[in-house]
Amino acid sequence: MSVGRLLPEADDRESKRARASLTPLIGFSDEDKLGTLQPHDDALVVTLRIGGYDVKRVLVDQGSAVEVMYPDLYKGLNLKPEDLSAYDSSLVSFEGKTVTLKGMIRLPVQTDSDVVEVNFIVVDAYSPYTAIVARPWLHALGAVSSTLHQKVKYPSGGRVKEIIGNQVMARQCIVSAISRRPNSEPSTSAEKGL
Repeated sequence: MSVGRLLPEADDRESKRARASLTPLIGFSDEDKLGTLQPHDDALVVTLRIGGYDVKRVLVDQGSAVEVMYPDLYKGLNLKPEDLSAYDSSLVSFEGKTVTLKGMIRLPVQTDSDVVEVNFIVVDAYSPYTAIVARPWLHALGAVSSTLHQKVKYPSGGRVKEIIGNQVMARQCIVSAISRRPNSEPSTSAEKGL
């Protein structure tokens, strides 16, 4: 009888191990930094397949709660106002300004063979990025991103797949954003020639 009680517990442990092995462990190591320019403070900018098109200059922002589409991508996908549904909330830009919203559209975002439907908020504002993918996309994909390692890793088919960032593109986006900044007032130290 005591053997009978031990077998179910052993079966439970074994089935837990089998389930755990189905979901691969996602992590980053120093090996993941190979091929990146180190040290750096670059944003994670990737190319994703959005709405059936390969889209460059997509910012992966795990600090954002909404996915955003900018005018370049909206025009590039030949979207029209009638393709959009209403979106009533306001959105604040990086500069702290309220952004004009055109509406929302749901589009597939494909990474390799994995597809996630994403609700993009379409805004009428300049950005060096074509789109921002955020926590909803990362969570739906089961992904973990690392700006340090310039990668997004996610489980698929019992293994871990990667999306690799493009540091050159990230740096081009920063230069573009800085060059569009309005001229600011000179600082006091600059006026005094210090």
